[in-house]
Amino acid sequence: MDNLLYISALIAAIAFAVLVIYLVRLLKESERTMTSVANTLEGLEKQMEGITTETTLLLNRTNALAEDINQKADKLNGLVDSISGLSSTFTTFSASVKEVSDTISKIAVENKEETAQAIKWGNVAMEVFKKKKDKKRTK
Repeated sequence: MDNLLYISALIAAIAFAVLVIYLVRLLKESERTMTSVANTLEGLEKQMEGITTETTLLLNRTNALAEDINQKADKLNGLVDSISGLSSTFTTFSASVKEVSDTISKIAVENKEETAQAIKWGNVAMEVFKKKKDKKRTK
């Protein structure tokens, strides 16, 4: 029976040795995996620093562009206001011209005979001027 006890102790010792060997291998593989993960994280950290730098530059450029657009929009608003003022000036001018035209038409209707006489004298003056001009050309 003592032999059986020795044999069982030997089997237990061998099983324990095999378990230890497998645990050592598992721990070494885990160490390699952890080292690989650590290296990957270091690379990722460096890439994140680059991305952060690029993002900061992009944000600064975007802010500068937005500020430039705001300045140009303010200038454009001034131009639109000026054009609006110009439009009202043209409207007022057009109304004034219409009023003067209406007044002239009214006076012309009231003084038909004098108007006809003035038109005739104007035509005569134009013909005399034209004849003088033609005479100068022929000489």
